[in-house]
Amino acid sequence: MSRKSEETRARILQTTLDLLQSGSPHLTRISDIAKAAGISRQALYLHFPNRAELLVAATKYLDEKVNIDASLAESRAASSGMMRLDAFVRAWGTHIPVIYGVGRALMAMSDTDAEARAAWDDRMSAVRHGCAAAVNALIRDGDLRPDLTDDTATDLLWTILSVRNWEALTQTCGWTQDAYLAEISRLSRGALTRPDR
Repeated sequence: MSRKSEETRARILQTTLDLLQSGSPHLTRISDIAKAAGISRQALYLHFPNRAELLVAATKYLDEKVNIDASLAESRAASSGMMRLDAFVRAWGTHIPVIYGVGRALMAMSDTDAEARAAWDDRMSAVRHGCAAAVNALIRDGDLRPDLTDDTATDLLWTILSVRNWEALTQTCGWTQDAYLAEISRLSRGALTRPDR
């Protein structure tokens, strides 16, 4: 891909993110995005064959911009299941405020917009993968509650770490980010790990 093509692609992705975060996410039709990016619809289609792929790419672009992989490095390198759980909860919990504007828009659009739902589901499946990795590390160490299966434990952790829960606690209830991280970490440990640990 040429430098000009890469620059155009980045401009399209950034424009998409800006429109999602603008408070007017309904302005994310291909024609709206192309106009805001200063290109034709045909030029946009050269980079993204459909809107669903564009929305998925935009959310991944945001993760790249804020270097989510660096945030997850501690979790991925953890030497114990408990350390992996704690580090994953901290990394994702810290990442939620960064992606909240885009997430809020995609969640609001999801009931009536299959492409927005596909983009959000794609990102949430990545979070679920991280939850499963933390649960598997607990299983490996014998620290998972014995009455939980790996799937049930993954379901629990994924739900505890949902953006909607963060939104309710910080935006509606007024919790600070530090209070959220502390309590969600305690809740995650309490829900998943053996009481004798």
